[in-house]
Amino acid sequence: ADVASQPVTLDQIRRAFASAQPVVRSEREHLVKRGSAVLVPLYEHEGEVYVVLTRRSPSLRVHSGEVSFPGGGQDPGEELVDTARREALEEVALDPATVEIVGELDHLSTITSDSFIVPYVGLLSGGRPELRPNPGEVDAVLTVALSELMLPEVYREERWSIFGDHRSIFFFELYGDTVWGATAAMLRQFLGLVTGTLGRGELAHL
Repeated sequence: ADVASQPVTLDQIRRAFASAQPVVRSEREHLVKRGSAVLVPLYEHEGEVYVVLTRRSPSLRVHSGEVSFPGGGQDPGEELVDTARREALEEVALDPATVEIVGELDHLSTITSDSFIVPYVGLLSGGRPELRPNPGEVDAVLTVALSELMLPEVYREERWSIFGDHRSIFFFELYGDTVWGATAAMLRQFLGLVTGTLGRGELAHL
């Protein structure tokens, strides 16, 4: 059956992560003191599951204007799962008490950073949340239906030569925005794990 024709539910996401293979970790986790975490927030509204993304403020020094998940760097003594929740509260006013963490995507390190990223998948209770962008960090809050992300015309891959290495770069072309790079790779693995079309092990060496 065409996976895109079957609407994804929060229960399906919960089951997929409960039965998923163990997370693949980044080799950088033993080399650096401070990691980063992002939250993949998902909610159900009128029979559709939506994911929350942010368009980063154009005034930010790093990755300005890019579409990403809420997230950021770990504070001293903080658990990374709490980093993800705190950053979502700071960036889009998402109440941490409404977030049910159901699993993680593979941890990843990017060639432009000496850190690593742990993506946490969080289901939001209570349907569509009231979110407010923090103008210092976030230009806009984007809510995108998973069914839109799974349309064949929305997704594409390109092969780029980066520092002499050929890598697959992933893109989701949304109305008015392009999701690419690490965020698109995380989205791709999330959708693959939920629909059973992609496994672990493709994020660690972005």
